[in-house]
Amino acid sequence: MLSPPPNQPDAGQLLWQDCVGLLAQELPEQQFNTWIKPLNAQVAADFSKVTVFVANRFKLDWLRAQYGKRLAALLEQVSGRSVEIELAITPREAPVRTTIAPKPAPMANTEEGEGGEAEKSNGLAKNRINTALTFDNLVEGTANRMARAAAMHVAHTPGQLYNPLFIYGGVGLGKTHLMHAIGNRLLQDKPSAKVLYIHAEQFVTDVVKAYQRKTFDEFKERYHSLDLLLIDDVQFFANKERTQEEFFNAFEALLAKKSHIVMTSDTYPKGLADIHERLISRFDSGLTVAIEPPELEMRVAILINKAQQEGSEMPEEVAFFVAKNVRSNVRELEGALRKVLAYSRFNQKEISIQLARDALRDLLSIQNRQISVENIQKTVADYYKIKVADMYSKKRPASIARPRQIAMYLAKELTQKSLPEIGEMFGGRDHTTVLHAVRKIAAERQQMTELNQQLHVLEQTLKG
Repeated sequence: MLSPPPNQPDAGQLLWQDCVGLLAQELPEQQFNTWIKPLNAQVAADFSKVTVFVANRFKLDWLRAQYGKRLAALLEQVSGRSVEIELAITPREAPVRTTIAPKPAPMANTEEGEGGEAEKSNGLAKNRINTALTFDNLVEGTANRMARAAAMHVAHTPGQLYNPLFIYGGVGLGKTHLMHAIGNRLLQDKPSAKVLYIHAEQFVTDVVKAYQRKTFDEFKERYHSLDLLLIDDVQFFANKERTQEEFFNAFEALLAKKSHIVMTSDTYPKGLADIHERLISRFDSGLTVAIEPPELEMRVAILINKAQQEGSEMPEEVAFFVAKNVRSNVRELEGALRKVLAYSRFNQKEISIQLARDALRDLLSIQNRQISVENIQKTVADYYKIKVADMYSKKRPASIARPRQIAMYLAKELTQKSLPEIGEMFGGRDHTTVLHAVRKIAAERQQMTELNQQLHVLEQTLKG
């Protein structure tokens, strides 16, 4: 067996664990669970070589093509030295080896029917609730305060007010965390409750299977009998007529029996495209709340809190440094934290601003070259004291429309996005709307000193 040095009994294990943990932050959950999570690895004592075992030749070829270079780069980044990575098929009688899953508790995403045995052996609940995601470890701030309060109310008194609860916002802001927190709290209060968390794509898959196998009675029994349905990313129902019909039926059945429905989306109900109007009206019939990108103080609190959960202490000045440089969402924030902690561990150095700068040099370099539309929306919204959600809402008062046009102008000036792409990120607006805003602000900038000064401040803020 390949083993780490005596003075670092778990070093090889930690190296692989941190590498996989970082990859978990980058890949979609289903992709990660399918290809990366099952991997086993042996780490050489001097960290010069990592042998990764896969089940068969097909997976070996696919992993080498899709993830080989990235795995090698992450291993080198974490260990601070060059690492050779070898892919090998798991022998029939495999030697004892390091077998690691990432630190964050994986989502219970094994599908019933196709992965039932794996589900049982891994101890994953059929309700797919991630027990690690609770209200207790959700950092509260102005960005999520209203959504959290509504979620708490639903968890304590399901089937009453705020039914359905519709939570919307960009990726990585904590919508899924809130959903699981609701499920966990309800099961804590009422263990016998029938709860199910599911991604909208899986609902689509279940409809297709029921249609192919003519098992709609079983399908309806499963979904119509729930006490609480938590369904993520309902925008994936777009253009899927049969799925929308079946979800409408399930929706009506659950409301009739006073069961609760909680949904998430990347936009507000009326902003959803290619979904039937009668379904959108149902989505919008309860309470709709937005989750905003976290403000600076909230990002700092998240970093310090997450570091403590990982068994490390992050100095406040380092947390501020990282938080100022990672502004878009919680998921990227956690990824940055993992890089800092891993770099500190494998270089045996105290966490400092310089260490954070070294650990995040690739991220900081990319950020210096690229400015995201999300950051522009957040920065402009903060500057003009409006909500980020107003950037993609249909509201038209001047106090909102003006900052929105300015944000569109800056998105065109400071990013590589096309007019249609920018329009999509501002609530699905047509490219002609964006073009009008760009031309209008550009012309006024030449004539209005105050506007020019405001734009200058915003540009400098975004460029850091």
